[in-house]
Amino acid sequence: MARTSSKPLWRRRLVLALQLLIGLGIAAAIALAVTVYVAVGQLPSYDELKSSPNGQMIRVHAADGTVIVSLGPSYGEWLPYDRIPSVMRAAIIAVEDRRFRQHPGVDPVALARITKFAIDNRGTGRRLQGASTITQQVARTIFLSNRYTVTRKLREGVIALALERKFSKDQILELYLNKVYFGGGAYGIDAASRKFFGHGADHLSLSEAAIIAGLVKAPSNYSPTADIDAARDRGRVVLGLMRETGAVTPEAAAAADIGAISFVPEPKQNSVRYFTDWALPQLDVLIDEHQRPLEVWTTLDLNAQRAADTAIRGNAPAGVQGALVSLDRDGAVRALVGGKDYVSSIYNRATQATRQPGSAFKLFVYLAALEAGHKPDDQVVDEPVTIDGWSPRNDSRRNIGQTTLRTAFAYSINTVAAKIGQEVGFATIADMAKRFGITTPINTHPAMVLGTSEVRLIELTRAFASIGNKGVAVTPYGITKVTANGVTIYAHEVDRSHVLVAPFVAEAMTDLLQTAVNTGTGKAAQIGRPVAGKTGTTTSTKDGWFLGFSSGLTTGVWMGRDDARPVAGLHGGTAPARAFADYMKVAVAKRPVEPFETGVTLPDAAAGLGEEEYFGGPDNGLFVGPDGLPPATGGTPGQPEDDAGPLPSPPAPLPDSRAPAPGQSPREGDPQQLDQAWIDRVLGGRDRPPRGDQPRPAPRQPTESRPNQ
Repeated sequence: MARTSSKPLWRRRLVLALQLLIGLGIAAAIALAVTVYVAVGQLPSYDELKSSPNGQMIRVHAADGTVIVSLGPSYGEWLPYDRIPSVMRAAIIAVEDRRFRQHPGVDPVALARITKFAIDNRGTGRRLQGASTITQQVARTIFLSNRYTVTRKLREGVIALALERKFSKDQILELYLNKVYFGGGAYGIDAASRKFFGHGADHLSLSEAAIIAGLVKAPSNYSPTADIDAARDRGRVVLGLMRETGAVTPEAAAAADIGAISFVPEPKQNSVRYFTDWALPQLDVLIDEHQRPLEVWTTLDLNAQRAADTAIRGNAPAGVQGALVSLDRDGAVRALVGGKDYVSSIYNRATQATRQPGSAFKLFVYLAALEAGHKPDDQVVDEPVTIDGWSPRNDSRRNIGQTTLRTAFAYSINTVAAKIGQEVGFATIADMAKRFGITTPINTHPAMVLGTSEVRLIELTRAFASIGNKGVAVTPYGITKVTANGVTIYAHEVDRSHVLVAPFVAEAMTDLLQTAVNTGTGKAAQIGRPVAGKTGTTTSTKDGWFLGFSSGLTTGVWMGRDDARPVAGLHGGTAPARAFADYMKVAVAKRPVEPFETGVTLPDAAAGLGEEEYFGGPDNGLFVGPDGLPPATGGTPGQPEDDAGPLPSPPAPLPDSRAPAPGQSPREGDPQQLDQAWIDRVLGGRDRPPRGDQPRPAPRQPTESRPNQ
């Protein structure tokens, strides 16, 4: 009879599982040993590792070929291990890898700690970090990328184990301290020491060594070029770790005065950096080259850029910021100023800030009216009006009655803009803004016609440029060509295929815009040649805008405070318009004068009202609250303060040889044919009711708005 085991079944299964795990562990260890052995044989020599490059050199050229910025790594002298100060070696070990002398390249204690962290934070999406040894960082710096993947971490561990088998600890630490990135473009401790302290790294003090060692964790945050206080605070953390690990005595740590360390001041940067900060990140999309040195050729006109810088600094009031964007007819950015001083503030107000445009937004209101069939000379009535409980008023607090669209636009009459919005539909106006390149959210409350939705200066300037380009879309670009070792790897091609509005609509809009400059709110923007443009001023004079074009160049100017506080006397027709004029006189000086297709037509006399009464105050200051919605009034909700006459019927479109007849498609083969398919893609492909017969959206509950940035 067969003898059966007296052990319980669960115990036999447990023993079998343990045997299986031990077998798998032995197999894995053998596989790892073989992999590391192979990796050791493939590693370059120490001299080859010392000469391997770090980072990518980039030289940026202006339109005339002048090098305006050189970016990329800077290297100091290679310091052998025995020339590296002991305090520097001790500082980097204390903060980056305190068990550097004990582990085999990968730290089992750190791995256990990070495994526990992963278990405790599973499902939270928090990134695992802190387990890389100095040897692993050397492996990543020389052989791998910073992309965080499991595969990369495994390769990093194998290479680290191989490095420890082939080279000594002193050699690995020497590689690390001469290769790692310390911020500010500096690779290696000698380059960092010279950049930040003005001397070589072979005689660093304890305080200086602590500051440099603290930069490795986050060079962009702790670098003295980014934040001196953060660099000092991080240095104090390193000193504490050195005292904790016994690398320095408590007395030596206490005597180190990090606050007394002086830094070499950064060379002053001019406003060109606003342009390069905007343009260069686009390289990640345009090219796939991260090793060879690059020559980047841009659209920037240095003469225009200097004029833009001078115009903003010379016209922006004290305590007020300013921004300017200037686009050529093909979208080339000729000048870009994101603030009054790049050194004191790198925030790019031309491309990043979103602010209310005030009446500059009426560009889209009147475009919708013109596309719906109105003409500049059409008769409209300036009268009290109430829309969904909102009763806009003109800055003069008067109504002039019968007038024309041209006069209403030139003097920024708000009741007429509101009636246009009611007629064509507020969603139609929002769609028009998106069609012309506005990517920020556009609300469809009735007050939106007065520019209560926030926009970016570069996008609003793009919209005006598309009108100056006869309705063809203009897309801003800053990079014309990129070469690597003399070979062109990217060349910009201008897309002129997207028509946003028919040419006759753009021509009529230009008619209105040039009237606003010649006799309306934008008179200060005159430069002695044809100019078309529009002012904008927002609630309590927080923002002032002027945007316009002349001789193929479109320029937008914004001024205001970063904290969105009111600025006394700031209106679109004052400092912004003057800055526009000062800049454009220089920028178009060598361009031929280009008259517009329509001559200047003087508007009505505005019923004898003075110019200041119509455009001296904010465009939306008396009838829009800080949140862009109607303020409470003493009248009955939903009723106008005065009796309002009936909304006049829209006039029939006048015949125009350029416009297709009713019911007729645009002429086949017309290069200016409206590209409706492209427009629908821009608007997200949603279906829209026919223009002129668009239902008004139901009023929505106001939402809390954030302060202007």
